[in-house]
Amino acid sequence: MRQIAHAITGAVGLSKATLGGSSPPVAGAIRLEQQTTGSEIWQVTTEQLKQSNIYCEIPYCSRDSKYFVYERRKPAPSGINRTELMVVEIGSWKQHLLDVAAGISGSAISHDGVFYYLKQTSEHTLDLMRTDLSEGKPESISQMPLRQRIVSMGTVSPDGRYYAWGKRIDEQYTRFGVLLIDLQKHTESVIDEDPCIFNPHPQFEPDKGRQLLIQHNRGGKFSPDGKLEQLVGPEGATLYLLSISDSQRTSLQVGTPYTTAATGHQAWIAKTGEILLTVSARDDHAPPKGNLLAAEVNQAARVAAKGYRFNHVNVSPCGRFFCCDDWQEGCKIVIGSIETGRIAVVCESKTSRGRPQNTHAHAYLTPDLKWVIFNSDRNGFPHIHAATVPAEMIQAIA
Repeated sequence: MRQIAHAITGAVGLSKATLGGSSPPVAGAIRLEQQTTGSEIWQVTTEQLKQSNIYCEIPYCSRDSKYFVYERRKPAPSGINRTELMVVEIGSWKQHLLDVAAGISGSAISHDGVFYYLKQTSEHTLDLMRTDLSEGKPESISQMPLRQRIVSMGTVSPDGRYYAWGKRIDEQYTRFGVLLIDLQKHTESVIDEDPCIFNPHPQFEPDKGRQLLIQHNRGGKFSPDGKLEQLVGPEGATLYLLSISDSQRTSLQVGTPYTTAATGHQAWIAKTGEILLTVSARDDHAPPKGNLLAAEVNQAARVAAKGYRFNHVNVSPCGRFFCCDDWQEGCKIVIGSIETGRIAVVCESKTSRGRPQNTHAHAYLTPDLKWVIFNSDRNGFPHIHAATVPAEMIQAIA
């Protein structure tokens, strides 16, 4: 375990009046259409910049659903932090620059809308930044060496004490681990190591927060110079739980030999102890039989919903509803009740599902269940979009 620096809190605090920095507020969202589902579609961004809604398991929203945050490449890249974090007021679509960041790797958000990200503050250091999206006041809470070889998004325990991410440990791309930072004691340690957790996708269990959900790309490997040679082997990906106190692994009954391979898209179902995930949509998990599963320790995974080729996964903070993209032409955005299994199509995202991640919808429900935020390149360039969720749709599936 290594001691890390404790950064000075409040060092870069901003009030809402001063948000914007070097970039002016952005206006001009476009109402595109009302689809036959009743959902109204808005294109939130209009500038042709590399941008995405970050990701989807947990909504990147304030707890009151008034704001969400997305990331984009600076319009004129300069300096050591080339990513801009933009906060959008939902409904008015007013945008302001929250801060700049070293990149999107390591970013995390809590279920109550506290956003974490990494910002380079010198030639050799990164600051871990924290801000409540309802308030918009970033503060630095920890410092660490710049060369951390980050290989995943971050995750934060529900009590705010622990922060974790995946990292590469060696120069030969054969050793990968899970880094845990104790934000109270200001120490860090690698609590798990494996050649096949190069995309660990760590997620803290949202109740007690003493276990991490880890993605295991069994059989995957890199060349010594860092080229991905194989994402997974014949056995495919699976998931396990990792105890942060003693590094003990607990397997889940997903992936071979229990189900088809895990896709690598999964999220905790609030404080239930269950995990919602998608598996390869074939054989016993073809769309009519269901490839959206719910899994927990010592239990066979159960089918949570059927009828679509479910791919990316979002679970509402209340744990009652999910949002997924249908990985087929049109890329429908589907919501459903985890309790009843009933589903509804909010809209077609019309995104291309290409190689760039920002052509994947990565759709999520806002905490108040009134909007879906997603990516789409329906008009030829990837933009951030928002779609209304009719209230009667939620009532019909509940």
